[in-house]
Amino acid sequence: MSLRVAVQMDPLESINITGDSSFALMLAAQSRGHVLHHYDVGTLAYDEGRLTAWACPVTVQRETGNHFSRGEYRKIDLVQDIDVVLMRQDPPFDLGYITATHLLERLSGQTLVVNDPASVRNAPEKVMVLDYARFMPPTMVARRIEDVREFHARYPGDLVIKPLHGNGGKAVFRLPADGSNLGALLEMFHNAWVEPFMVQPFLPDVSKGDKRIVLVDGEFAGAINRRPGEGEFRSNLAVGGSAEAAQLSAREEEICAAMGPRLKEMGLVFVGIDVIGEQWLTEINVTSPTGIVAIDRFNGTDTGARIWDAIEVRHAAM
Repeated sequence: MSLRVAVQMDPLESINITGDSSFALMLAAQSRGHVLHHYDVGTLAYDEGRLTAWACPVTVQRETGNHFSRGEYRKIDLVQDIDVVLMRQDPPFDLGYITATHLLERLSGQTLVVNDPASVRNAPEKVMVLDYARFMPPTMVARRIEDVREFHARYPGDLVIKPLHGNGGKAVFRLPADGSNLGALLEMFHNAWVEPFMVQPFLPDVSKGDKRIVLVDGEFAGAINRRPGEGEFRSNLAVGGSAEAAQLSAREEEICAAMGPRLKEMGLVFVGIDVIGEQWLTEINVTSPTGIVAIDRFNGTDTGARIWDAIEVRHAAM
């Protein structure tokens, strides 16, 4: 059955089609005969019980520089005109993002939203992961410099400090073992963000790679290993990391098994988790996970199709 799909994402003009997971999902949907619409989250409106957006029909093709065409914009009703909403805009996970999840949650039982907006709101990447602390490196979430110094005394050596709601490796800093720039670094965090930040010991195993593991409806769907670029300790592809084929270690299989059933129950259909050195869980990505293009290139799989299989099953069960 053809589904009417609205994709809530950043401007189509700005995406890199060679690695963009949202674009891959759109191609997979279109290949099944689903009809695509695109809208910006800023156009969401609640109007006397109706949830609307200013959207346009789109078609996509894997052609650099000519990867989409759009029809005329119009106001669409996300219940009357749409069967599935894909919530795929990039973070920051701020009040605007949170408000959008509250609005989309009002579609429950009428239009399927993937990932489930209430669960996305309640599972920010570096907070939900704390539920699985047994798989994580030592971790502190704090704001006071005194707390960070106490943590550093327990774990002498280099530290990694990162925003609690960042993405793509942005503003992730490595603090040297002597702690010489801790004060200046925390000043910058305090000025840029009102929330606390995350602190962990630097893991030398990151030089071997940071594995992105994708789960679809709680089941393992594929993985890639991301290695830092020259002169970098961050392995994110967005900051110059490179990808290679990967399989799961026994520890990573244990991690997936521990969280898979809960992810499925929460309606988190497409999830990417990050594991360093085949043992240290660092993030659970639920807002706008990436990585499926590289995974499919290395493994000869079609993760986009697998995600749509799961979406179609969920929609049929509504």
